Amino acid sequence: MGLFDDASKTVGRARYAAAQGLRSAWYGAQYVTARRRSAGFNRPGEPAFKPESGKPDMAALREAYLRLYRRDRANIEAGLYPAPEDVRLRDLPGAVKSARAFLSDVPEVDRRRLDRNGVEVRDIADPEQFPTYYRQNFHYQSDGWLSDDSAAIYDTQVEALFTGAGDAMRRAALAEIAKELKGRDQREAHLLDLACGTGRFLAQTMRAFPRLQAQGLDLSPNYAARARRAVSKWPQVDIAEGAGEAAPFEDGRFDIVVSIYLFHELPPKIRPQVIGEIARMLKPGGLFVFADSLQFGDNPKLDGILEYFPEGFHEPYYKGYLSYDFEPVMAEAGLAPVMAENAFLTKISTWRKAL
Repeated sequence: MGLFDDASKTVGRARYAAAQGLRSAWYGAQYVTARRRSAGFNRPGEPAFKPESGKPDMAALREAYLRLYRRDRANIEAGLYPAPEDVRLRDLPGAVKSARAFLSDVPEVDRRRLDRNGVEVRDIADPEQFPTYYRQNFHYQSDGWLSDDSAAIYDTQVEALFTGAGDAMRRAALAEIAKELKGRDQREAHLLDLACGTGRFLAQTMRAFPRLQAQGLDLSPNYAARARRAVSKWPQVDIAEGAGEAAPFEDGRFDIVVSIYLFHELPPKIRPQVIGEIARMLKPGGLFVFADSLQFGDNPKLDGILEYFPEGFHEPYYKGYLSYDFEPVMAEAGLAPVMAENAFLTKISTWRKAL
């Protein structure tokens, strides 16, 4: 039995390495192509950008990247979640279609970057429905969050930016959900994916825990519609539309609330409001799983890389996020820190609501 287990583990690791290697090559090629089609970070007539933290340590970046996958594979072998199934021949036509759409949009994104124009969408977004901070072309992407075309290419944009590591970073948050659910009846546990976007992470979560009672919430009707399709095979999952600072759920409804890459796109005055809503919606003893960009000091060798991000992409609140102290705000809301660890360019932390 031991030899069989060892052989099975070896085969599993080989398959994992091959699949993730293909993903990295696929999205890495798209990133390189996108960079070649754009003018890069620097703008004509302006001095070249140099991070105050100094030149990024590329060796540290590579090590963090490889460490992410080693940890991901270890989590799979520990049974925290199943191995990904996103490198399949039947998925190739869709992947090619998404890549073409992503790359065809690069010139428009680059035009906004050169013009420093990140608010084109403000002319079409309903001010009665969407707050001012939301009516922007985050990342300089076409249509902001407010079109089906934007929703269709968003996941490809993220994966290309992180050379295929986006899903693996999200799975680091899934590992914390798995630990929280260990030994519990999935059917009795309620989870909220706050700002669920296209539903990509929520679908990963449901694949791991198919009987979980889950909700998604997103402010974009277009992204919410795509999320509904992503989780359609799980009839108990519902996707609602609304803002995180005014969530349409009752007090103490959820055992777990998770947010993925939300807070770096919120203005400083909105962050405490959203945290307050998270605490309100959690049951006593409930867990908040928080996944977002690294901040300054999380991995000092990568601080310089973090400074590049708001230069190349429209991220109006990101610079302030890099130094934002969440702990006092969490404490004010009644959330105590449990753990924190880096997952490449993402930090995963968990926070417990007091009993």
